[in-house]
Amino acid sequence: MFNEDIFNFDINNIKNDLAIEGMAISDADITLFKQFANDEIDMPNLIQTIKDEII
Repeated sequence: MFNEDIFNFDINNIKNDLAIEGMAISDADITLFKQFANDEIDMPNLIQTIKDEII
């Protein structure tokens, strides 16, 4: 279902790509995405959590 090694590799690539654009992914963001990947949180709750962090 979920491969931690592939996820970490992809996250490192994404972090590098976003760093080039002046953006960053925090460890909290990674934890949230892992929860989504493991079906621990659904899309509406993921979106709401992100909205709550922005406000």
